Amino acid sequence: MLGLAVFVLLALAAVQARRVGRLSRRLSGLTRGAEGRSLEGILDAHLDKVFAVARELDELSARSAVLEADARRAIQRVGLVRFNPFEDTGGNQSFALALIDAAGDGFVLSSLHARTGTRVYAKALLAGRSDAALSAEESEAVRLALAGGSRDRSAVGSSRRAASSV
Repeated sequence: MLGLAVFVLLALAAVQARRVGRLSRRLSGLTRGAEGRSLEGILDAHLDKVFAVARELDELSARSAVLEADARRAIQRVGLVRFNPFEDTGGNQSFALALIDAAGDGFVLSSLHARTGTRVYAKALLAGRSDAALSAEESEAVRLALAGGSRDRSAVGSSRRAASSV
């Protein structure tokens, strides 16, 4: 009986030794890595990449904040009204152009075309309003810009005027 127990124990020891050998080879392959580096080296390299990506993300976030602040001050809304201010000229060659940022600040550029020449005027806008008196066409251009944003809209009012928001 003792001999049988020793034989069974030796057989179990051999099976366990084989399992330990396979496990040892797998662990060695895992810790050695694909390029012969250790698992610790591979994890350190990945951790360095994670920190580099985090730094890049912080830089991009800061740059994005600057761009967003700049974009609020950029011209975002445009309103254009073409009209014919004088009976002796045709073709709606005169215009009022409102260029406005997100806060409603900007200006209205007006051009009055006559046979004898063209005059150009500019009026400042603050929060969608001007200190100077606006003509009906200039007011319409401001209204179109404030209402339309970047939407393209064309309409013909009277025979004198065509308006659009760009």
